[in-house]
Amino acid sequence: MSLATPSLRNSQCTRYRYRYSECQRCADACPHEAIALGDEGAALIADKCQNCGLCLSACQTGAWSSSSFRLIDLLRQAIKLPAWQVVCAPAGATADAIVPCLGAVDGVTLAYMAKRGIPVTLHGHWHCTECAHGSTGAALLAENLDAVATLRQGAGAAGIDWVLPQLAPPPGEASTKARQKEFAPARRQLFRRLVGRGVDEVILAPESEDSPVPEKAIRPGPYSLPERRELLQIVTGVKTGEPFPMRLHDALPLMKLSLQPGCTVCEACFRVCPTGALLIDENPDAWALQFRLDRCVGCQACLEVCQPRVLDAEASFDARAEQPVRLLLSLNKQRCSRCDRHFVSAVPEKTCPVCRDDEDAFTAIFG
Repeated sequence: MSLATPSLRNSQCTRYRYRYSECQRCADACPHEAIALGDEGAALIADKCQNCGLCLSACQTGAWSSSSFRLIDLLRQAIKLPAWQVVCAPAGATADAIVPCLGAVDGVTLAYMAKRGIPVTLHGHWHCTECAHGSTGAALLAENLDAVATLRQGAGAAGIDWVLPQLAPPPGEASTKARQKEFAPARRQLFRRLVGRGVDEVILAPESEDSPVPEKAIRPGPYSLPERRELLQIVTGVKTGEPFPMRLHDALPLMKLSLQPGCTVCEACFRVCPTGALLIDENPDAWALQFRLDRCVGCQACLEVCQPRVLDAEASFDARAEQPVRLLLSLNKQRCSRCDRHFVSAVPEKTCPVCRDDEDAFTAIFG
């Protein structure tokens, strides 16, 4: 096993894309306080990093990555085997694959193996209480196992049978059924305490009275879809055309957006999205805000940046990727009475924003 020393791609980091973002998933997942957060994004404190790989598992946008620890490479190995044995390096045991921490094996990867019917056994969880990564490693493992269970429910509703991953018994113990049943919910609650502001808190946040988000608060960047999100499309694919129902889950890179009345057409949600899940479709006569489920990674940047708090994440939805683009809002363009250009506004206006700014500036200077 190579060390999972992480590197950061700033353009995919939620905190970089939106200067005022409160996302701290990677820092909360790091048990060694090796990640510093700021208005410029996140940064690795190299002398504190112990290469556990937990930031890779926690980050939904794929901003953190490691060239020496890529789960897609492990999958290529696993699909060639009748069963796959995985062990964490600190446990000191051997298996088909040795990973820095079991919590670094994300729920989508485990779900992909479950859908393919390959038995996966995870070794070393009994070592968490003695491990330097244990406090959050065990919590992330539990959260990822719960994510697999959530996806399994959707697969069952769609008529698909899976082989769920199992926790191996500690040395000298014959069965872990009772231990496994206890392990997940207890650790899941620990993780929810660790991750800070949860998705419910974001969605239910009171309406902001602040002015629109300043232009400088949002940094542009190229769109990129993480491998984990592409893998999830395979996991939730249903050949029969049946829905794949699932609930919103912190450990799964996916959510479905809806829009309530009150949008100010500021386009901040579109500009902050790192994957292109939110789109603007525009022509000389009309403007539309659209949502693509197959590109959403559930980073919640759009929920944070929306000042009127009219964007919502649905609690449950159909997770299939092959769904039409969702129209969130459509408006006819208006014509400015002063400059004759077309513009879009949530309410009827006589002049466009440019002309209104000119008028405000003239008034401020000359009274």
